[in-house]
Amino acid sequence: MRVKLWGTRGSVPSPGPETIRYGGNTSCVQVTLSDGSMLALDAGTGIRSLGLALQQEATRLHILLTHLHLDHIQGLVFFAPAFRPQTEIVIWGPASPEASLRDRLARYISAPLSPVEVRELPCDLSFRHCPESEWEIGPARIRAASVTHRGPTLGYRVTDSGNSLAYIPDHEPALGADLEKLDEDWISGFELARDSSLLIHDGQYADQEYPDHVGWGHSAISHSLAFANRVGAERTLLFHHDPLHSDDFLDALDREARERWSALGHSPSTIEVAAERSEYDLPVSAPAATA
Repeated sequence: MRVKLWGTRGSVPSPGPETIRYGGNTSCVQVTLSDGSMLALDAGTGIRSLGLALQQEATRLHILLTHLHLDHIQGLVFFAPAFRPQTEIVIWGPASPEASLRDRLARYISAPLSPVEVRELPCDLSFRHCPESEWEIGPARIRAASVTHRGPTLGYRVTDSGNSLAYIPDHEPALGADLEKLDEDWISGFELARDSSLLIHDGQYADQEYPDHVGWGHSAISHSLAFANRVGAERTLLFHHDPLHSDDFLDALDREARERWSALGHSPSTIEVAAERSEYDLPVSAPAATA
């Protein structure tokens, strides 16, 4: 698998001179499978750039949504392949007793929030609730499971050719619990991330910020490190950056994370703050050159 980060920000896009290096687009990760087929994890504003980078030829794309907060779906109406009749797009996401996935997304892709309606998109578009068991997309096995975050929210595990990517961008596993002492069966997202080749995990808050955001559905850096340590991830990317966090702030957070990760007995090269446009081949070594 090859992984490329097109959006690493959380909550709201935050473009500007102070966010150039880590990026201002919201959550979107491209996963290219061993047969060349492609998945997109979430459809934040980063999916716009992904769509522009894709070739014009007919293609089939799968978009796996963790949940339907705006920062994870905002890019859908700006995704160029959705406006090509030859493109087939399958959107996967969490089920809800409230309404179907299509109807919930149509609240955004409709007036007055959108200039187009879902039914007007020229691509071949379908919607599927994620099954409770594993399923296959091309050569990959996909597993989805509910994780601790407001609203129906999923984390994903993608396994292909013996390598695994765990994607849990919005996650508060330490809500009311000590992750160092909690039994693994009671840790949200544990089985999704266990022994993963690459873990992309919520790292929205510095520890000093978290007390003002308990219950908001996101992790402090200490929680992210404790979770990665417990699940035995080979490499971890801290993701879903707070829109108020500048490049300088994230540089300092990256240094702190590496120092604390090293103190836990791990190589500091196996954890980092995620940067937009970074690319990784699984099994992961160093990030590939960015484009």
